[in-house]
Order: sequence, then structure tokens, then C-alpha cells
Amino acid sequence: MDMQDTLTSLERCRKPVLAAIHGGCIGGGIDLITCADMRYCSADASFTIKEIDIGMTADVGTLQRLPRLVGEGITRELAYTGRTFDAAEARSIGLVNRVFDSREALVAGVREIAATIAAKSPLSIRGTKEMITYAREHSVADGLNYIATWNAAMLMSKDLTEAMTANLAKRTPTFKD
Repeated sequence: MDMQDTLTSLERCRKPVLAAIHGGCIGGGIDLITCADMRYCSADASFTIKEIDIGMTADVGTLQRLPRLVGEGITRELAYTGRTFDAAEARSIGLVNRVFDSREALVAGVREIAATIAAKSPLSIRGTKEMITYAREHSVADGLNYIATWNAAMLMSKDLTEAMTANLAKRTPTFKD
């Protein structure tokens, strides 16, 4: 349970967590990346839920998170067989957002995505992450109620004022973290 909680801390992190995968992502690696907000890989990446081959059941999050990412049928196939799949298949089933040609391109691409996110209002990014995570476990009506309450509090934020002022002045906003 301590290991489960360690990985779940990535989901609870206030900031988006981006996973950059190259080479083999095996067993616990799958547990780890399914906790990330977004996953990217290089073309040479491979993936496998290996626990089945050593007489175990994956136990720190793969079986709970992967079905929400790729669907139950694909998860069952991968978990029951332990077969290895490549970057192209990972993209086609929705495990990764994008495949980059090389490790270098992966690192550069993920850094660019992270920089784009970092330039946005930290409060808005945190709220967006919170709402998406909340929606996964709740009804649409509950999610709408939660965002209405959340945004009512955010209307007084300095981030909102800075974003609007910067937009009117046609300049890049500067946010405090």
C-alpha cells in the first residue's frame, strides 16, 4: 500500500506530470506511467505488463488505471498475455499521446510541451487537472457543480486579472507560482 500511495502521489500532484518513455517500459514502469497526466514516447519504446510472467498480479495501479486509458478489453489482453507492444501500438490504443522519432526528439518535444504548460496560469492549470481527475470518478452533474464552486472562488484571482490585462495589452502574461 505504501508503494501504491507513492505512485498515486503523481496523480495528487498539483502540477501536470508528463512521462517521457524510451526503451523498455516493463511491469512497474507501466504502473508509473499510468499515473502521469500525459505520456509520450520515442519510436524505440516497448511496453509490457510483465507481472503475469512471474506469477503475480500487477498490484500498484496498472489494473486500476490502464482500463480508463485504453479500455478494458485491451487491458485484459495485455495483462493476461504479458505480450510486448511497441510505440505505434501504444499510440493507437491511446496509452501515449504522441510518438517521437528519437530519444532526443522526445526530450525536446516533452520539454516544449512542459514549457507551454508552465507559461499558463498556475491556478488555471491546477484547476484543470483537479476537474479532469474529479470527473473520472464522478457524474457529469457532480463535476459541473464542483467546477462552478471552484471557479466562483477563482474569479477573484490575480491570475485571471493578469491574463485579461495581458490579452488586452497584447503581451505575454506573467504569472506568480
